Amino acid sequence: MGGVSMSETVPQVVDEYIDDYVTDELLRGKSERTLETYESDLRYIFGYLGCTPEEIGKTELKELLSHLKNEKEGRRGNGPGVSDQTINVYFSALNSFYQFLTYEEDLTHNPVPAFRKRYLQAKTSDDGEKRQLISVSEMAGLVMSVMKTRDKAIILLFAKTGVRRNELIQIDVQDIDWEAQSIKLKPTAKRSNNTVFFDDECARVLKKWVEIRNQAEPETDALFINQENGRLQRNGVYTVVTNHAESIGLHDPDADSLDEKFTPHCCRHWFTTHLRRSGMKREYVKELRGDTREVDPMESYNHIDREELREAYLTHIPQLNI
Repeated sequence: MGGVSMSETVPQVVDEYIDDYVTDELLRGKSERTLETYESDLRYIFGYLGCTPEEIGKTELKELLSHLKNEKEGRRGNGPGVSDQTINVYFSALNSFYQFLTYEEDLTHNPVPAFRKRYLQAKTSDDGEKRQLISVSEMAGLVMSVMKTRDKAIILLFAKTGVRRNELIQIDVQDIDWEAQSIKLKPTAKRSNNTVFFDDECARVLKKWVEIRNQAEPETDALFINQENGRLQRNGVYTVVTNHAESIGLHDPDADSLDEKFTPHCCRHWFTTHLRRSGMKREYVKELRGDTREVDPMESYNHIDREELREAYLTHIPQLNI
C-alpha cells in the first residue's frame, strides 16, 4: 500500500483510541514527558500510514520502517532518515499502544514484537548470549517513566554501576560513601573489585530514596526495602525492572528469546557497552564491572589508581539528563 502524506488527518477511530491510550497510561503512572513523545509518534505513524490499527500488518510495518530510515527528515537536518534510536522509540510507542488495545480487547493480536525481533533487535552481549541492548535515550525514557522513587533508584543504580542483582540487594545504607559517591559492595566470588561509583544524577535519586526509606524506620540496614520494610529480594528486584520495562514496550514477558526481554542483567550489558562506546579503556571497564581477574604472574604489579578510575568513570558514564 502507499503511505499518505502528513497533510492527511489521523482516522477518527484512531484518534479516539490514542486519547483512551493516553488516559490509561496516565492512570498506570507513566510520565507525562514520555507520553507526549509516544502520543506524537503515534499520530505521526497513523497519519503517515492512513489506516486503522487492525489494518496494520507486516507490509505496513515494513513501509513505516523504510520511511523512517530513508525518508523522514531528521531533527538535526542531516538529510533524510532518522537515527536507529529514534526508530526504536517509534516502535516502542506503537508496541505499547497495541498492548493497550489487546488488553482492552479491541484487538486480538499485537504485530509489533515479531517485527521488532526480526528487524530492530539483533544485539549480542559480550558473553555471546543474545540480549536486548537499549540506547541511552531509551534508558533515559525508562528511568523517567518510573514514578516510584525506590524503583527509579533501583533501575538507575543498575544502569550507573553495572552491579549484579544479588550485589544490589545486599547493599546496606552504610555502604554508601556520599562524599566520594561510591558504594562498597559485599565480597563475592564473582567480583574482584568491590567498589563502584555513581554520578550526580544517580546521587540525587538515591538521596531522595534514602530519605523516604528512613521515614519508614525499617529494622533492616538494607538500602532497598519491600512493603513489609524487610530487605528487597531477587524476585522483587526482577519484578521492578521488568514491569517498568514492559510498560514502555521494552520487555515482553511471554517471549522465548532474550532480545525481547529487558531484565536487570540488561542494565549491566548497557553499562558495559556504552562505557566502551564512549571510549573508556577496556581494563577500566573490566575493573568497574568487577570481573574476576585471570591468573597472571604480572597481575600484582598492575594496579589501577582508584582516583584515576573514578575520574574516567565520571567522564565516560552516559548522562540521562533526568
